Amino acid sequence: MLRPLLPLCSALLLAGCGVPDGAPSAPPTGSAVQVEAHVRFLADDLLEGREAGTRGYDIAARYVASQFTQTGLVPGGDDGGWLQAVPLLKAERLRQGELTLLGAGEPIRFDFQDDFLPGVNFDNPEWSLEAPLVFVGQAVVAPEYEQDDLAGVDLEGKIAVMLSGAPARFGNDQRAFYSSGREKLRLLGERGAVGVIYLGDPEREGKSPWARGAANWARPSMRLRDADGRPRDTFPQIRGSASLNVDGARQLFAAAGLDADAVFAQLKDGTLKPVELPLTARMSGAATLSSLESHNVVGLLPGSDAVGAAEHIVYTAHLDHVGIGAEVDGDAIYNGALDNALGVGILIETARLAALSPRAARSQVFVALTAEEKGLLGAEHFADSPGLDGRIVANINMDMPVMLSPQKDVIPIGIEHTSLKQVVEAAAAELDIALTPDPFPEEVVFVRSDQFAFVRRGIPAVYLDGGIHATVPEVDGREQLDGFLRNHYHQPSDDLNLSIHFPTAAQLATLNARIGQRVGNAADAPRWNEGNFFGGKFAGGR
Repeated sequence: MLRPLLPLCSALLLAGCGVPDGAPSAPPTGSAVQVEAHVRFLADDLLEGREAGTRGYDIAARYVASQFTQTGLVPGGDDGGWLQAVPLLKAERLRQGELTLLGAGEPIRFDFQDDFLPGVNFDNPEWSLEAPLVFVGQAVVAPEYEQDDLAGVDLEGKIAVMLSGAPARFGNDQRAFYSSGREKLRLLGERGAVGVIYLGDPEREGKSPWARGAANWARPSMRLRDADGRPRDTFPQIRGSASLNVDGARQLFAAAGLDADAVFAQLKDGTLKPVELPLTARMSGAATLSSLESHNVVGLLPGSDAVGAAEHIVYTAHLDHVGIGAEVDGDAIYNGALDNALGVGILIETARLAALSPRAARSQVFVALTAEEKGLLGAEHFADSPGLDGRIVANINMDMPVMLSPQKDVIPIGIEHTSLKQVVEAAAAELDIALTPDPFPEEVVFVRSDQFAFVRRGIPAVYLDGGIHATVPEVDGREQLDGFLRNHYHQPSDDLNLSIHFPTAAQLATLNARIGQRVGNAADAPRWNEGNFFGGKFAGGR
């Protein structure tokens, strides 16, 4: 059932977006009513979860464009409009496929969805292979830590069996980078692997049960496509893949003569070793492929200085969510109120504040991105082809700010990497906002949201997230955050029934706008810190 829209319309009318005559006597501050109005529209059932490439997403994109128009931004999309086309290739998995282990007596056959899910191959929609198995730990090669999970094993023509993540002994930055699936597939492909089996482990499935994720096996995957219609950022030499739950992983280890509990203990200790397994796997999968187009929404606030205007500060928040999926308690619409309607509401409000403020020397760009949930695809496309007259000098990203109570802090993820640290600290101090370190560094979110598309192109970035310190003493903010991740993240219950604290969201919009003003008027553009890990990896290709 669709929620009625009359209360929404009233909220929009009450919010009001008129710009007062004359310059404000003090820097403007965010409006909770404005942010709430945006979230109530974007997270309504009418938009059906805003999955990239759907009608619901398109409605959301046009809503954001209308708000950018009202705010006074200049269109920054294709052909002088608000929308930037993002060409996508969609893969819809079919309910067929096989994962069978051979070589340990009777074949061990795993059941689709209950035990395993075949991956999709964007280069070949129907795939099959049979090859020997090699266990490669977490498939991490990190010379600075003398870690090489691929040392001493022959992967040519074989299937790599691997666990997720990177060793806990790594620094947070290195652990985030080396956990990247893209980096791992690149290495495995270069060494001749033809397939991959991803294994579940007790800790990860304790946080996110297999059955909950597998219930949405039909949800489409996407990749960017090139001008010839071919997928980008794939690894054609990897012919097929499959994910196996923790019970299946135990069966695989037992069939190979390994103690699963010992392996999981080594995972926790960071002492995994590669080993050839006395097993062969027969694997297959199939999907239908189709081309589609989604859109980023781009608004520009030109800089006031003739030279500075060619340097751009880009604010981002992903507009898409995961759409319609498996029913939970009778609800199949995954509204994404916090993830990321709230982030987009804050983005729009930040744009409004920036437009009300004295114009900064550098240009400011506001982008509502598509297909973040499909692998940062909208951000990748924009970072590659921003269509701007000049260069991008900084990215400020907003993604899933969990604000369920009044908060006095913000978590600035990635603040330690660049000179943006000093800017964010000064702006936060001005507003009496505390800055809290990432409470869950093991989740490596710095490489899991849109700012990483900019980081990979050498652009300094920071991701501003909700805090964990409530102003109400009886509220445990960290427990609230953990509870949201455990119970509502990527679930239908991430909806308007949550107790979203909009004044806290408005405060984050104010902070964003103040950061943009400071960066926009600073003598020097943001820079990577000397010796920084990500700066060393990516800044040379800027």
